[in-house]
Amino acid sequence: DQYVVRMMLPMSVRCKACGEYMYKGRKYNSRRENVEGEDYLGIKIIRFYMNCTNCRAEFCIKTDPKNEDYIAEAGVHRNYEPWRDREAQVEAAHAQRAEEDESDAMKKLENRTKDSKAEMDYLDHLDELRTMNARNNTANVEELIARKRAEEAAERAQADASEAAEQQR
Repeated sequence: DQYVVRMMLPMSVRCKACGEYMYKGRKYNSRRENVEGEDYLGIKIIRFYMNCTNCRAEFCIKTDPKNEDYIAEAGVHRNYEPWRDREAQVEAAHAQRAEEDESDAMKKLENRTKDSKAEMDYLDHLDELRTMNARNNTANVEELIARKRAEEAAERAQADASEAAEQQR
């Protein structure tokens, strides 16, 4: 039950055979098959077979619905993705804070105080942005055009007066 589909590579990978880098978003004609005996909460897992752009070696990737991602199964290595480390660090920090909140009442109070101060700062900044936006929205287009034309007319009159003064000399 395989059939050919045109798809974009969902992640950057490196071929194990020749070392060629293939980047996310590259279009491939791939063979698609449902993996028999594997599913996640009733969601079918799908395997894709593709060929390296340099050496034509076949590699395969499959869907990972549990992590909302793909797994490089054979023939390629997945390239390093720095944002995954940042996400892991953020999750670890949240887990550590939750653990501290449960174990230490003073730390929980300190964290709550920091959160409320940060929220107040955000609300103050939002209020400043809203007042600036309201101030900018009060400008009348016709009034601005009339003011600009008056300035240009005054500049022309001044230039004409200076020319007339030079001609009289």
